[in-house]
Amino acid sequence: MPDSDPLRALGVTATSQGGELRVWSQHATAMELCLFSERDASWLDSVVPMTRDSAGVWVGASAALVPGARYAVRASGPTGATHRFDPTRVLLDPYSRGLARTPNGDWRSFVQDDSFDWGGVVKPQVPLDFTVIYEAHVRGLSRLNPDVPEELRGTYAGLAHPSTIEYLKDLGVTTVQLLPIHQSVSEQRLIKQGLTNYWGYNTLNFFSPHYAYATRTAQAAGAGAVLREVKGMVKLLHAAGLEVILDVVYNHTAEEGPTGPTTSLRGLDNASYYRQLADGEYIDVTGCGNTVDFSHPVPQRLVMDSLRYWANEVQVDGFRFDLAATLGRDARVEYDPGHPLLDAIVNDPALAGVKMIAEPWDVGSGGWQVGNFPVGFHEWNDGYRDRARDFWLSDVASARHNGDAKQGIGGFARRFAGSSHVFTEKRGPLASVNFITAHDGFTLADLTAYDEKHNLGNGEKNRDGSNDNHSFNHGVEGPTGSTAVLAARRKAIRNLLGTLLLSSGIPMLTAGDEYGRSQRGNNNAYCHDTELTWLSWREREPWQLEQVKIARDLLRLRRENPALRPVRFGRAAETVPSASQMDWYNTEGLSMSEADWNSPAARTLQYLAASTPEFEELNRILLIVHGLENDITVTLPQHADVAGYSLLWDSARESAPERPGEQETHHAPGSELTVAGTSMILLRAY
Repeated sequence: MPDSDPLRALGVTATSQGGELRVWSQHATAMELCLFSERDASWLDSVVPMTRDSAGVWVGASAALVPGARYAVRASGPTGATHRFDPTRVLLDPYSRGLARTPNGDWRSFVQDDSFDWGGVVKPQVPLDFTVIYEAHVRGLSRLNPDVPEELRGTYAGLAHPSTIEYLKDLGVTTVQLLPIHQSVSEQRLIKQGLTNYWGYNTLNFFSPHYAYATRTAQAAGAGAVLREVKGMVKLLHAAGLEVILDVVYNHTAEEGPTGPTTSLRGLDNASYYRQLADGEYIDVTGCGNTVDFSHPVPQRLVMDSLRYWANEVQVDGFRFDLAATLGRDARVEYDPGHPLLDAIVNDPALAGVKMIAEPWDVGSGGWQVGNFPVGFHEWNDGYRDRARDFWLSDVASARHNGDAKQGIGGFARRFAGSSHVFTEKRGPLASVNFITAHDGFTLADLTAYDEKHNLGNGEKNRDGSNDNHSFNHGVEGPTGSTAVLAARRKAIRNLLGTLLLSSGIPMLTAGDEYGRSQRGNNNAYCHDTELTWLSWREREPWQLEQVKIARDLLRLRRENPALRPVRFGRAAETVPSASQMDWYNTEGLSMSEADWNSPAARTLQYLAASTPEFEELNRILLIVHGLENDITVTLPQHADVAGYSLLWDSARESAPERPGEQETHHAPGSELTVAGTSMILLRAY
């Protein structure tokens, strides 16, 4: 936006006389800047009347508005169904870059000193095809890690501790995606139940870091120290070559429904910030009580300024947009892929090179928009998630119980190869963020151990959470001592991990899935800040330690084989740089027929993929996928450019090799190979 933009520099700007606050409100008739005591943020020291300019920006200045100052605003305005003005209510500046608490738990805006010594550390800029996302919670990741000092566990500093970084680097992920770290609060309903919103999808302010994730030392020192700890975390992760993506919640705020708490936007200009009908009823497409109105340019500007702040001042590498379809809804509340906010997010020069990931749905009409975001966005691919779960879990359960797996292998293969039926050629396979699990839903281990959700601990009588989990308990619900059931579950985990980490697209691994973390069947653990949701470190069983090695091995194989991570979709009879040429064979080593693709009784394929060199050397792999519980024999395909195959990984094996290449055995094209029931085999073709 040009410098002449009348909405420039909203929030606090330093001046030679102290500071100036600029707050936008179209409908307010008066506004005051309130300055509070540094010793007691509930004590009002002084009030400064603010004046309105022609763009609806209210301006107030004070010599006391300097770094460390606690402040707020009060706004007066018209009454009526769509307004919530109350001149006695103290409101947060939407552009607060820090927040301070009062003795009774209220919040005040805080003037930050944004200076920080980055020491020459810059963003890693991991190429998209090498990107592997690790979705984690700041608190849950290190809360139980005995190698992190007690005072740092569960904090920004704990996440950046050398032991945490070493674990992430050793595992082989490149990018840590953090559940929301914008300051959030728990919903009124949860507070009454004595629960907390652990996940943090209830944002109080779009610029301020969450206080409770800082060390006690930083919290005691105030909002400035909290921000410095966040920046220090980013700096240390970057120095280790790890990226940081923030999960951001712009679609709604913690003000909830019309009777919820009024803390900022509602009191400043309810009619402009929130979608509502003429009678004041909120239009809620988020399921969270309110919906920010992004048909209005000022809420759009608020999001863009927040993104620029975090990307440039805090140096984060990307954003995952919660319920991103809401950000693209127009004045008719209809999704528009050409929406100016979506366009600005991916085309703003100030955000060049920043990774943008959409959760491409919300709960409103027409809310499922997978594949329909503009070029520049990557999208969570729930079709990939469901098809992978079906293939290895619910279809296998159906075959075991009914003798019919319901689906052939074609849909699975299409997703595995990059979901070209979902994403346009221009966007390519890297538009797809592939995931089997996320924070929301069963963990990977629980997918293999529970047919039903077990959410009684959430206080909603098991009504919350999805009932459509595409899971399979393998014969026993929950914990069991059956060696056969446990073996089947662990192999299913390996198959799901292998699918995720060997597919075309950007993989997202949920923290703890690499070792088989369980939430005891709870598929909506948003309100549990306990060992149920924290990663365990001390008490991992031998099979879990082995599974970490397997995940590490799979990530190494992904890095080493560019045929597994194409940048572009291939085209028949053409050479497309950085695409993979794909050939598909059946169990006999012949080209797949329609029956081979679609028959529930023929759930086996051989996938031969060759990279098209652009920046790396030629690479070719063969992946064999078998989706029924009986062992089979396949004939390895013969291809003009293939002299042989060497084994890289077999999901039927419960242990990872001690050294890369240790388990390699060689096979000739046209020879036979036994494939265990429900398993995957990866070979390098040479």
